[in-house]
Parts: sequence; C-alpha cells; structure tokens
Amino acid sequence: MYLVAFFTASPPVIETQGGSSSSGEYLVGLGIGDVTGPVVETNMMGYASLPQTDTGLHMRQRSRAFIIADASNPSERVLFINSDICMGDTGIRRTILSSLQSLYGDLYTPANTALVGTHAHSGVGGYLENLLPQVTSMGYVNETAAAIVSGTLKAIADAHNSLVPGNLKLGNTTLLNANRNRSPSAYLANPEWERAMYEENQDTTVTVLGFENADGDAIGLLSFFPVHGTSLYENNTLVSGDNKGMAAWMYESYIEPSSMPGNNSFVAGFIQSNVGDTTPNTLGAYCESPGKPWDGQPCEFEHSTCGNRTQDCHGRGPGFHISDFESNRIIGQAQFEATRTVMEDSNMTTVSGSVKSVHVYLDMTTYTFTLPNGTLAKTCPAALGYSFAGGTTDGPGAFDFIQGDNSSQPQNPFWEVVKRFITPAPSEEQVACHYPKPILLNSGYNHKPYDWSPGTVDMQMLRVGQFVILVMPGELTTMAGRRMRDALRAKLIAEGILDDRAYVVIAGPANTYGHYVTTREEYSVQRYEGASTIFGPATLEAYINKYSELVPYLGDSATGIPTSNAAPPEQTSKAISLQTSVLVDNPPIFKRFGDVLADVESGTYHAGDTVAVRFVGANPRNNLRLEGTFLTVNRLINSEWVVVRTDSHPSTTYQWNRTSKALGTSTVDIRWTIEDGTPAGTYRITYYGDSKSLFGSISAFTGDSSGFTVG
Repeated sequence: MYLVAFFTASPPVIETQGGSSSSGEYLVGLGIGDVTGPVVETNMMGYASLPQTDTGLHMRQRSRAFIIADASNPSERVLFINSDICMGDTGIRRTILSSLQSLYGDLYTPANTALVGTHAHSGVGGYLENLLPQVTSMGYVNETAAAIVSGTLKAIADAHNSLVPGNLKLGNTTLLNANRNRSPSAYLANPEWERAMYEENQDTTVTVLGFENADGDAIGLLSFFPVHGTSLYENNTLVSGDNKGMAAWMYESYIEPSSMPGNNSFVAGFIQSNVGDTTPNTLGAYCESPGKPWDGQPCEFEHSTCGNRTQDCHGRGPGFHISDFESNRIIGQAQFEATRTVMEDSNMTTVSGSVKSVHVYLDMTTYTFTLPNGTLAKTCPAALGYSFAGGTTDGPGAFDFIQGDNSSQPQNPFWEVVKRFITPAPSEEQVACHYPKPILLNSGYNHKPYDWSPGTVDMQMLRVGQFVILVMPGELTTMAGRRMRDALRAKLIAEGILDDRAYVVIAGPANTYGHYVTTREEYSVQRYEGASTIFGPATLEAYINKYSELVPYLGDSATGIPTSNAAPPEQTSKAISLQTSVLVDNPPIFKRFGDVLADVESGTYHAGDTVAVRFVGANPRNNLRLEGTFLTVNRLINSEWVVVRTDSHPSTTYQWNRTSKALGTSTVDIRWTIEDGTPAGTYRITYYGDSKSLFGSISAFTGDSSGFTVG
C-alpha cells in the first residue's frame, strides 16, 4: 500500500513522436563491472566520519557503461558511466581516459566520456585525488581507486563490444514520497514568485531514457531522479550501493531473474540529478535526545538543532521503525517502480537526431564573467564555511557547529584561532569574495602536501537528439538545478540547436567533485549546502554562463573545439596513504581457515527467517574477488549444489571481525534472510576466503555450513 502514494502521472510534458525505426537510428552498447574496493578496514566515502570504517558487505558496487553512437557516423558517440561511488573524481577519470586512449585511440575523449557517481554514502572511500576528502580515509587508498578503474574499464569494454543498431525512447513520471528537501529554510530564501512555479520544494520527476535493439526489445535504461544516497545511516559499516544501487539491482533482476547480479545483459542505470538539498529520509528530521525535553520532537527549523546542538538531529527514512536497510529498500523500490511504469508505457517518445558532446576545463578560482544585468561577477578560490562542519540532518556535524551560520553572527573565538593552524588565514579579498560565508577552511590556498580542494573543474554536455545531459561537477540544489536546466534549454532553443522538444536533465556529481552549488539566495542563508559551495556565491551563475557559451558546439554541423583552461594538475602520484597492509592471517589453534564456528540451526527455516553462520576467517583485503563473491547460498538440486544467491543479493550480508590483531585471527559472519517465494528444499552457505601467510603468499580456501531445510 505504501507504494500507491509514490507516483502520479503529472510530470513535464514530452511531445510524442512516431514509433521507433526497425533499422536502428543509433548504435547502442551497455556493460556492467564490479568496482567494489576493500570492504574492511577502510573508511567509507560520503559522511566524512572517521569511525565509519567498513566491516563487510551488503551489496557490491557496480559501474554501468552506456555507449550511444550515430549509426551513420559512429565516431560521433557518447560514453556515459554511472558508478555506485559517491562522486566522480579527476584522478579516476584521468586514468580511465588514458586506458581508453591506449585501447581505442581517439574514440573516447574528455569531451564525450562522463563519469557520474550515484552519490552513495556507503561505498568504499579513499579514491578522491584532493587531500580534503582523504582526511578521514587516512589518505589515498590505491586499492579502492584500482577497483573503480578496473571495473569501469570492464563495463566500458562490454559496452563497446556489444554495440548493435538500436533506438532510444524518452518518458517520465512523477514520484512522490521518495525524497524530501533537507534545507527548507534555505529554499524559502528563493523569490516567492519562483517558488510559486513549483508544487514541491524538491524535484519529483523521474526521467527515463530507454534503450532498445533494432527489434524493439528493451536492453537497458537511464533513470534520472534526485535523492541523496543516505538511506543507510552514518553508523552503517557494510559496503552498499544505497538506494540507487538497490533500484538498479531490482530492475535488472526483474528483467533477468535467473541471472546472478553483475552477469546480467540488461543494464539499468539509476542516475543522480540535482541532489544537493534532497534526502531519502522522508519522515523528516527529529531529535534523538533521551532524557531531554525535546526528545522525539522535530528539529529546530532554521538550524536543524536539538537543544542548540546538531548532534541529536537525525533524518528518518520511511522504514525508520524497522531499520535503515528497510528504508533503503523502500526508496530503491520506489525508483524502480516509477521507472518500470515509464518503461512499460507505450507512449514513450522516440529520441531522434545528432549525437554531440562538448567539454572544457574551467578554472573556478578566478573566473570573471558578465551577469545578464550587465554587472561583473567572479568566482573565488575554494573555501568552506562554518556550517560545513555543522553537517546535515542525514549526517550531523560535531562540537558547537550548526547550520545557518553566516557572517552576520559572531564566530566562536576558539575556532577562529584553531582554523589558522589548519589552512592559511583568508585575505580580505577572499573574505569579501565569499561573503556572507564565514570561512572555516580556506582550502583553495592550501597546497601542502598537495591541493586540498579542486580549482579547475569539468564543464560537459552530452546530446543525443533532443535529449541533453548537463554533466555537473558538483551537487546542485533543487532550485539551482531548475535554473540551470531552464537556462540551458532556453539557450538550446534560442540558438536553433533544438526545437521545443528539447529535454534537459542534470547528472552529477560527475568528473571532478566541486562540492555544492546553491542559488545566491540559498547561499546567503549558509546552511550546509551554502557553506559547501566552495567557489562562492556566484558559482551557479558562473556555470550557467559557461555552459551557455558551449551550446553552439552541440549543433548538428558544429565543428571545432572550444577554448579551455588547462586540465587540473595530476596529484595521485603525490598522494599520501597511512593505511597499513595486511600483515598475516592465522586460524586459531586446532582450527583451519573456513572451519565453521557457529553452524546453522537444525530445524526448518521459513521465509522471513535469517540463517546465520560463523566461519574461521581471513582478511578480505587479500583478494577483493572482483566479479566474484565472498559467499554463496546453494540449493541442492538433483544431487548437485546450485548457486542461488551471492554477496550482491540484498538478502545476504558478509561481516568480518578481527578477533586478535597480534595473532592475526578473525571471523566471518554470513547471514541470509530468506525471501518470500524461496523454493522449499535443502540449502547450505559457502564462504570463499583468501589468507595471507607470514611470507606474503595468498592462499584461497572455502568453508561450508551444514545443510539446512527451507520449508
């Protein structure tokens, strides 16, 4: 019943066009690859919380690659990568492009290749090139970066090798109760006339680009919808793709129920959009302050505080009274159901026209431009405000930092002193440029031991027919995204590039992580999103200006390359890593790796029950088992054990525990919650591990539970 309220049918209108051509107007190819980094002993990316160090696996992270080429001129193509990582990164993209150059020459370039993160906050961290996001991950984690690169290249190779004639279709629907605005007080700072144009203070449109082969069979999709990847809370330590990863698994398993995750041919990409001020915690934010008068009450509206502090203010997802994993399932299922509604609607319109792309690097530290009213504006070297440390209702901050802390209020003198030992003191010019943001971290001026924040970001647009993707290097808030989309759509039409059928979407955070992008009005409020708009109050206007300048390069007969700033400097080679390697694994005395320490129960299990087994384990960092699994659930069929579940199914979890660092011993707990409809029969759970000897050699092993009955 809950899903009935999720989606309605009143989204923006798409003008219907004739049916698809059986010959295929485009060449289309899709692929999928495993990008799961080390699932233990590594900080997770998103919440920037040092205690959030991963201890196991809920679902593997995947990259999904989508190639669209003009059938009449295949060199005109775009490569869209949607990855279950928190955000795109300059270093990761640079490495991928370098490998593609070696493999395919000039076919895939910075102009036509986009790396977009789903913004999942429960993925493996340590892969971003700038220093600031590396602080909680104890520096750069090469194993994470290498996994992302290798899995993404595998997805691209599969897409490239599977190119076939095909067609694209476009549709949308409205999805309610699947996201919420987490900074409504900042949204209210936008002009009343502008807010009156919209029913909600967050975008509720699901836009779907469907892929078909020449026979008209659906082979994949891209689904755009803004909702933060924070369904799983900050205290979760199991690696997961969060609600976007869940939606993708649901759709792919719906189409191919007998395929194991990652082995499917139908590829479903659930894309992040103007996500900045959205949250999946749709019940709202409440105070969790046992013993305090405000316990259980909604958080204070302006600052999201409880008793004048942020720490107890937490957003609640739709499954709050069960678990955050249930909330994750609900929000993922909502996106899946809405997308399926569009894909199975016979009124989707055909996408038709040229395939084009454009890209430049833009130095945002000193970008000066003219506003529509004729006045000059400029961006600033990166800086983060006090409210950045106040966090959000998805992940509250620490100490006495709060949201909505702007320059009209005095700062704690203690932090005014401390911050000068972290980053250089901001100049008067920098203070004025960022006003009214009170600068906490003057990160754009901190280049030791390497750059703390980006200065140069990617500007990119991809066009397929009347469909245009604005690939954004950051998180745009709801209203910032609306202004961006509207301005670029108007420009595309005014320049004669497209007609009134033009349909524009936002995808990000992509390529380079430039943090947040608010409207100027929201920036003045200085909630978390405004404090994290690192290039100052003119950031959105700068993006609109630059992207608008690039529009002519999307024309049918456009040639040439736009003027660009230099690419950002390479920093990966300078990266510091403080993560120690695995020293040794040992089993307890009189035990072997894979031995069962706590076996299944002897009775009959039923749907809804959880089967749990504990094994003598080894550190899974020894072998990430990319494109593999740490576990299987097997069913006995005709005297043979047949795999029915892996570690990528959301019904299973894998958890590792170090029992003695000195002795090198550990355990692994594997759980399977039996789904409705599971056939009766005999099952067992198998654990796949790899141990490291004192001399460094890695040895694979397995362990099996006893057989158990599902009735």
